Amino acid sequence: MQEQDAARTQALAYLQAHGIMTLATHGAAGPWAAAVFYASEGFTLYWLSAPSSRHSMDLARNPRVAASVQEHYADWRDIKGLQLEGQACELSGGEEQRARKVYGEKYPVFGNLSQAPAAIVAAMAKARWYRLVPERLHLIDNSVAFSHRVEIAL
Repeated sequence: MQEQDAARTQALAYLQAHGIMTLATHGAAGPWAAAVFYASEGFTLYWLSAPSSRHSMDLARNPRVAASVQEHYADWRDIKGLQLEGQACELSGGEEQRARKVYGEKYPVFGNLSQAPAAIVAAMAKARWYRLVPERLHLIDNSVAFSHRVEIAL
C-alpha cells in the first residue's frame, strides 16, 4: 500500500509538471498518435483540438484511447513517465467551462483570451475541448529498476 500511495503522489506531480501527452486513437484509417498540450485535474486530462483533426475524428467514433506522458531522457536509467488508457470525449456546457478553467490555470494565455495574440484567439474559435478519464494508469520509473512499472489504482 505504501508503494501505491507513493506512486499515486509521484504520478499526480508528474502530470502537473509536464504538459504534452501523446494521444493514441484508432479509426477507419487505422491507429494514430498525436502530441497535444494538456492540463490535468487529478488524473483527468483536458486538451483542445480541431474537430477535423484525425485524432478528434477517431475518438468521435471510438472513445477508447491510450496516452503517454514523458520527456526526453539521454540515459535509460533516468526514464520516467506515465502510460494510461481510458475514455475520451468532446466536451460541452459546464464540462467545457471546467476544462477552460483548468487549462487556463496551466496556460494563462488561454485563460485570458482578451490579452491573447490574434492567432491564438482565431485558433480557439475553431477548436473544441476534450477530456480523457483514465481507467488504467501505470507509472514508469527506471531510476528504481529497469522497466519498473507500478499500476495505480483508479
